Amino acid sequence: MSPEFQIHGHQSPRGEGAVGGASQSKESLENMDSSIDLGEAVLPRNTAAKNPNKLTLLPLIFLIYFEVAGGPYGAEPAVQAAGALYALLGFLIFPFVWSIPESLVTAELATAIPGNGGFVLWADRAFGPFCGSLMGTWKFLSGVINSAAFPVLCADYLARVEPSVASGTPRYVTVAGMNLALSFLNYTGLTIVGYTAVALGLASLAPFVLMTAMAVPRLRPARWLTRGRGNDWRLFFNTLFWNLNFWDNASTMAGEVERPERTFPTALLSAGLMTSLGYLLPLMAGTGAVDAPQDAWGNGFFADIAGSIAGRWLKYWIEVGAVLSAIGLYEAQLSSSAFQLLGMANLRLLPRIFASRAKWFLTPWAGILTSSLITLAISFMSFNDIINSANFLYGLGMLMEFSAFLWLRKKEPNLKRPYRVPMRLPGLVLLCLVPSAFLIFVMAIASWKVFAICAALTALGIAVYYTMAVCKSRGCLAFMDEEETNGEIGTGDA
Repeated sequence: MSPEFQIHGHQSPRGEGAVGGASQSKESLENMDSSIDLGEAVLPRNTAAKNPNKLTLLPLIFLIYFEVAGGPYGAEPAVQAAGALYALLGFLIFPFVWSIPESLVTAELATAIPGNGGFVLWADRAFGPFCGSLMGTWKFLSGVINSAAFPVLCADYLARVEPSVASGTPRYVTVAGMNLALSFLNYTGLTIVGYTAVALGLASLAPFVLMTAMAVPRLRPARWLTRGRGNDWRLFFNTLFWNLNFWDNASTMAGEVERPERTFPTALLSAGLMTSLGYLLPLMAGTGAVDAPQDAWGNGFFADIAGSIAGRWLKYWIEVGAVLSAIGLYEAQLSSSAFQLLGMANLRLLPRIFASRAKWFLTPWAGILTSSLITLAISFMSFNDIINSANFLYGLGMLMEFSAFLWLRKKEPNLKRPYRVPMRLPGLVLLCLVPSAFLIFVMAIASWKVFAICAALTALGIAVYYTMAVCKSRGCLAFMDEEETNGEIGTGDA
């Protein structure tokens, strides 16, 4: 997606090894607590382990793919910002600078500590509940802000076919209707969402495969060497970062994945290859086959390129594919946000209502509802600076994630790691140092408005942590108890 739309060792108090893989329970779902009568059930005791509809490899590959990319849509501003040469180099080099280190860290931690909540569990285990809560705030807010861009993007592409959707009441109805419909689809369960992502991914990528193949006879490699004029490096790096981050988001659903110790590394590798080729090949085709001015490469320009190469039929297919891609992006992000809140409830960082699951679908209904309402509210705002803040918040979370990864290697060297990055600590420091330097660079070039927004949202996250602590001490809200959290989060022992 384009940035135009965006943007101490600790021993857990919840018991020995409270964070980690799911432990097996001998109780059946029928015997679990069902104390809420509004179509949902409070299911402690490791519900994820008993869910018969666990995510398998293929759906997980496409969910990770949609967490990160969803197709080359939104890569066009890289050409607009810096020209064809730098755009191609960016999408060729940046995966090695950023995507591979983030994927390796995710693969190790998601298999060593595979409970729902993902990166929140890792920060909590490494540095304690305050850092876990702050990580949750940064990543959750960046996620729901990202989600708000996708219905808006759908409306923008639909407006190319039906101009009445471009503004006014029809636009508001379209954005709100898509939010509500897609949230209900998410409520029906990860299995349905996962296989929907497979179908959406294939349908949205197919026109780019055709466009790339049909562009071959028209390629002029010299066009790939074109450098931009008046380059906008802030837009360029934000575009790269926006289109190639969020590799760790699927970790929040690790408790729902079948055999995560094997499935996660394979899924990350497969999604990584699909994402890299999915950006690079259409950019090579578009920049090499069409002699277009630099400023023409705005959002949606791939559709115009397809039209000039193959005709209007392919242009319309790519525009429809953009809508399908945005649907997949929304579903993947909403699932991650909802299961992140469930994981935080299991850690007693949020009230137990966020650990409640729908009685029929076993989905975290409170997390889905909360994420959807926030996303819906943001969708109607003019939020360029807020969306750019998503990159900043995500960067803060990733700096803490890299720190947790290194600290856990030092603090718990004997922790069972089904997938282990094959490096010793000095090599791991170097592995994390390069992407961390890039994160600091992206954050440093942010505007003062972004700094102000992120400072305010971080303060809000700190306030939430201490408010929850007061509520726990005074019994104002119901939280998971020690026995429930141990059963739900698991052990993750060495």
